[in-house]
Amino acid sequence: GGLPEVELLVTFLYTFRSVYDDQPNAHKKFMEKLDACIRNHDKEIEKMCNFHHQGFVDAITELLKVRTDAEKLKVQVTDTNRRFQDAGKEVIVHTEDIIRCRIQQRNITTVVEKLQLCLPVLEMYSKLKEQMSAKRYYSALKTMEQLENVYFPWVSQYRFCQLMIENLPKLREDIKEISMSDLKDFLESIRKHSDKIGETAMKQAQHQKTFSVSLQKQNKMKFGKNMYINRDRIPEERNETVLKHSLEEEDENEEEVLTVQDLVDFSPVYRCLHIYSVLGDEETFENYYRKQRKKQARLVLQPQSNMHETVDGYRRYFTQIVGFFVVEDHILHVTQGLVTRAYTDELWNMALSKIIAVLRAHSSYCTDPDLVLELKNLIVIFADTLQGYGFPVNRLFDLLFEIRDQYNETLLKKWAGVFRDIFEEDNYSPIPVVNEEEYKIVISKFPFQDPDLEKQSFPKKFPMSQSVPHIYIQVKEFIYASLKFSESLHRSSTEIDDMLRKSTNLLLTRTLSSCLLNLIRKPHIGLTELVQIIINTTHLEQACKYLEDFITNITNISQETVHTTRLYGLSTFKDARHAAEGEIYTKLNQKIDEFVQLADYDWTMSEPDGRASGYLMDLINFLRSIFQVFTHLPGKVAQTACMSACQHLSTSLMQMLLDSELKQISMGAVQQFNLDVIQCELFASSEPVPGFQGDTLQLAFIDLRQLLDLFMVWDWSTYLADYGQPASKYLRVNPNTALTLLEKMKDTSKKNNIFAQFRKNDRDKQKLIETVVKQLRSLVNGMSQHM
Repeated sequence: GGLPEVELLVTFLYTFRSVYDDQPNAHKKFMEKLDACIRNHDKEIEKMCNFHHQGFVDAITELLKVRTDAEKLKVQVTDTNRRFQDAGKEVIVHTEDIIRCRIQQRNITTVVEKLQLCLPVLEMYSKLKEQMSAKRYYSALKTMEQLENVYFPWVSQYRFCQLMIENLPKLREDIKEISMSDLKDFLESIRKHSDKIGETAMKQAQHQKTFSVSLQKQNKMKFGKNMYINRDRIPEERNETVLKHSLEEEDENEEEVLTVQDLVDFSPVYRCLHIYSVLGDEETFENYYRKQRKKQARLVLQPQSNMHETVDGYRRYFTQIVGFFVVEDHILHVTQGLVTRAYTDELWNMALSKIIAVLRAHSSYCTDPDLVLELKNLIVIFADTLQGYGFPVNRLFDLLFEIRDQYNETLLKKWAGVFRDIFEEDNYSPIPVVNEEEYKIVISKFPFQDPDLEKQSFPKKFPMSQSVPHIYIQVKEFIYASLKFSESLHRSSTEIDDMLRKSTNLLLTRTLSSCLLNLIRKPHIGLTELVQIIINTTHLEQACKYLEDFITNITNISQETVHTTRLYGLSTFKDARHAAEGEIYTKLNQKIDEFVQLADYDWTMSEPDGRASGYLMDLINFLRSIFQVFTHLPGKVAQTACMSACQHLSTSLMQMLLDSELKQISMGAVQQFNLDVIQCELFASSEPVPGFQGDTLQLAFIDLRQLLDLFMVWDWSTYLADYGQPASKYLRVNPNTALTLLEKMKDTSKKNNIFAQFRKNDRDKQKLIETVVKQLRSLVNGMSQHM
């Protein structure tokens, strides 16, 4: 099949050679032969294609059939793969289950082996417990030895074994303690009777103190001064009443007073002490007794978590401690050497530190002043009781001064709620009285003196509202409550007087002041209420001197004493008044803003309405009525409020004219606005609040007046000529303000005068406006460059 190609190649080479040999017509012959060769090959190709055409068609047809089968095969392979994967997942799951089961079986086997190793140890330990319960202490010790030497080494790596190992020394100590059965019975007995012992001791101390108080009262009745002021009687001392409530009431019939020997049998400790003394092991007995008593002391000194919630919790705590130390004091006096004075002093100092820490911590959680007061009374009788047994208690009385501060804090919080309730219930209106009886009732509650009011006929009104006498009464009640804590603290009258004045100062300067400031800032408190609050604070401030007299009458300490603390009511109520005055100015300006927001000017009107705007007349009527209420205020406050209101109104009106959203203003709108400003000036000149000199109040609108006059008379030549001169007619008109307003009028003039070019007057006015605008711009630019 390769001969034609060889021949062709030979011919080709031959032809090329002839061409290179440069024979005549060699190129032409070469091309002819080449064309003949090409035609020959084309014929061969055509024959070949005709010969293989049908085979090619058949091959394509077979290929198409194979493609269909290939697609089916692909689907089958994919499905087979998916089913194979699903089957494999189940195999994997079952394999994992088998692995898990084998692990569990292995763990179970391991556990069984370890339990079999541990069972002998547990059985021996259980046997030890049974021997302890049966009081077979010798066998128990042998069992302990076997556990330590034989069994514990097998399982020493386990935690329960460590717990057992740690527990064995305690069991040995228990055996030693149980061997002293008589002493244990004694300790158990006094532990059970500590409450009763302490209660009895405190009751005896209270009985003795009540007797002493009764003698003091008799002396006071003979030599004391009159304890009345403002028709309020000072309540008598209630210490004994509160303390009797804290402890059980004594029977009215006389009974034999129980002693410590009546409550506890001390014979076991005597016998044990005698036995150990004979055996020569007295030191062991003494050490054991002291150790166990110290443990009991720690238990007694440990308070309950909720001890601060009720007075019973404190009472139980105190009676247990008193009972403990009463027993120790008895042991000290009836035995020789078992306990010493140094030992009891050390124990008491340790206990005292713990007691003070406990009381300091738990009293801080007390929010009820009555509970704190009962706690104080319990501490006093607790200290008096132990002091009677020779224990020093000065630190307890020092602690009472800390608790007194806590008591004052709880009082302040309680009275803050009382003051808030009084302010909420007040109607902030003068107290009306219709007859002499009602008048005397108010006077009996509050020290008010006003000869003019007394001369008036009924019905009449007090200047203050109902909250004033209520506040005054509650301040006195606070002083009563504060005084209750100062009783029985073994302090001088001067110190008690100082305590009362300091706590009262805190009530005034912190609690009452805070309540007043919060009240003043409340949104629902209006101008009328603020005026009444200022009046109320004035009268409360004047009543402070009566409160000082009230405290003086309680403590019998003259106010002329050098170290007497003064009440700070003056600053308290002065600050409240300043806050109320500031709130009045703020709320008054807010009310003015509400009226101004109702303004609905037609800024393009051609002619004014001929009367002032309705919103402004309503505003002026409101100001007249509210300033009428202000007549009860101090003159300076009313004048300041009036001046502030006029200045704010003037500023608001000026801002309305210069508002950037206002693009056009007609001359008619300016004239209408001028009518409103005239009404404002008339209001200022009508002296709504007396005391202003001359036209002081009208000056609040001077900027508006000069600006409007300039536009009303169109006196631009005078303004531009005199600008900057001290005697200028329009001294208060700012060029920038005038330019802003004039540009708005220029735009209106252009819009409303479409045919202005056909009317000479309008053309002249338009030219004048443009000329003035240019001059004002030059003036403003010159001012900015100069700055």
